[in-house]
Amino acid sequence: MPKPHMSSEVQPLPGLKGKSALVVGGTRGVGRAVTEKLAASGCDVIATYAHSVPDAEALLADLSDGPGSLTTVRGDARRASTLPELMREVGERHGRLDVLVHSVASAHPMPTLGMRLTDVYADTASALVPLAASAGPAADLMPEGGRIIVVSASVARGVAPHLVSLGVAKAALESLVRFVAVELAGRGVTVNAVSASKIDKGAGTTRPEVARAIGARTPAGRLATPGDVADAVALLCLPEAQWITGQVVSADGGLGLLA
Repeated sequence: MPKPHMSSEVQPLPGLKGKSALVVGGTRGVGRAVTEKLAASGCDVIATYAHSVPDAEALLADLSDGPGSLTTVRGDARRASTLPELMREVGERHGRLDVLVHSVASAHPMPTLGMRLTDVYADTASALVPLAASAGPAADLMPEGGRIIVVSASVARGVAPHLVSLGVAKAALESLVRFVAVELAGRGVTVNAVSASKIDKGAGTTRPEVARAIGARTPAGRLATPGDVADAVALLCLPEAQWITGQVVSADGGLGLLA
């Protein structure tokens, strides 16, 4: 069987040059991949982070000579007051916002019949607050053709052991996507989610034996990577995606199709 294709080089996507983008949670993991993709495509990106200054500095160094611009801003997107402040900064820097991506997440594994409610609340806040607090202020900065995209997970619609808190949080996020999409459709702003199953994070992948089993079961032959998710996010930013809104796009190599 041929080896499944997996490119490590970030390819620019025509049609995004000069766009203003805010990637919330944009310096690590999937969020970093989204930042890299949009910057490589010529976007002027502001990427937020909550804690890790070294990750932000490394991202700035890696993207210092790309076709787009990058600014990193520290702020905890789980706090309702953070996002409106960020929107004001975006408005001052760029005068508008074309793309908003929410890639913040937290996951506390736990048994379904022994849920720790404090952790459930934390995971739900990480999922909901960035979109709930930013949708209105972001839309006010967006011209027609604006894009709001959130990163979700397959456990929003399925079940995986010990991931009840993440699943409930992401299911709530996908529901919120639909409500916000209806509110903003008349302004020409689309709102969508990109969902993946377990992500291949290289050496940082948790439970590698489970990851190998999921990759082997995936019809496309491997796990999704952060870059796969970022590519799907970027596609939804294109003008040609104007009639797609309120949807959950699965970037899972066909895994979700299996019974």
